[in-house]
Amino acid sequence: MAQQHLDPTDPRSRHAGPVPTGDALAGYLRAQATEFLRALRLHRETGAGAHGSEGSAEAARALRRSARRISAGLHTFQPLLDSDWCEAMRPELAWVSGTLAMEHAYTARLERLLTALHRLSGSTALPGQTAGAVAAGRADAPAGTRADAAAGAPAGPAVGGRAAPAASLPQRAASRDAGLRTPPAAAPERGNLTVGAAKAGALLDRQLTLARTRAHSTALQALGSSRFHAVADKVAVLASEVPLTRAAGSTDLRPLAAAAQDRLTDAVTALPLVTAGSPYNAAALVHGLSPDTVPHPQDAPWHQVRLLLRLHRYAREAVSGPRGNAVVDLRLLSAGRALNRHRDASEAAAAAAQAARTPRIAPATAYALGVLHADQRHEVEAARFAFQQCWQKETVRTS
Repeated sequence: MAQQHLDPTDPRSRHAGPVPTGDALAGYLRAQATEFLRALRLHRETGAGAHGSEGSAEAARALRRSARRISAGLHTFQPLLDSDWCEAMRPELAWVSGTLAMEHAYTARLERLLTALHRLSGSTALPGQTAGAVAAGRADAPAGTRADAAAGAPAGPAVGGRAAPAASLPQRAASRDAGLRTPPAAAPERGNLTVGAAKAGALLDRQLTLARTRAHSTALQALGSSRFHAVADKVAVLASEVPLTRAAGSTDLRPLAAAAQDRLTDAVTALPLVTAGSPYNAAALVHGLSPDTVPHPQDAPWHQVRLLLRLHRYAREAVSGPRGNAVVDLRLLSAGRALNRHRDASEAAAAAAQAARTPRIAPATAYALGVLHADQRHEVEAARFAFQQCWQKETVRTS
């Protein structure tokens, strides 16, 4: 028999104490609006250079956190708020959060992919981090001898139908004797992966760094736009006046928070948790060879569960107030981390596949990117397994 677990932050719990009503929701939204304005002031004080300072990056993260919580509160508790105001405000908050998240996402994705290449190739340096690797990636031409040139191998007997200069007999003999005495340093597969990893790392570094720079410029333009100033003005008004309905002051918040929990439970029930209960079952690789550039078809339900889990957490925060936030994080943090890993690995695999579609890349480069894509899809599978384990424990504790 499962052990009963009393959680004062559970929206279904009828614990003793005051009933959370629209007044509690108003206090929660005002607190998040205040955090938004504080983060905005910090961002303006720290400024932003070519890639943003540490203070401005932290301020951007705080802006995203508060914008997500305000948007989630408007979504979950919309019956207690002015509907027209909510419908107009939520897309703007999503735009702010999404725009500010892109630069950090590209930075983390590049670090994840380069680390994976380093692990897979067994090289002593991260691929793409040396000037030679970057130069090799930029000089990645369609010639058939790219891998040989990168590895420092001698030219073949013929190039483009023209005979190469023949070596003298003593030179050929010395070369043959040296080859007999010196065993190969690595297996051919590992050698090809090491050579390709350097070029693949340089290619990914070039593509994702460019995307990160563009995302940084887009974020700076967004923060200075009239659209963002209009959002900030509305958040400033929200910090002092929450547009509640007349009946919100006497309406219990817990049924609406329980509805958010039900939506999460239904979405998790639709997931293939039985399949995810077996680690590394390669189900995430079923569509790995598809030429389509659309997102992976298996990932969308898991991404939806991640968003619903976040809405559930924020709804519990609004119901319980500051005293329950620590309990909420402890209970759901592991499941949320698993779904974050799932999203990061899925997007990293997509980035590797996109880089592999670059025209006229060397075969060794394409091979390394293919191995990298498969590795990240296995990371997707591992994250699904981790979430399945966390969710089963969560179900037992709350049953």
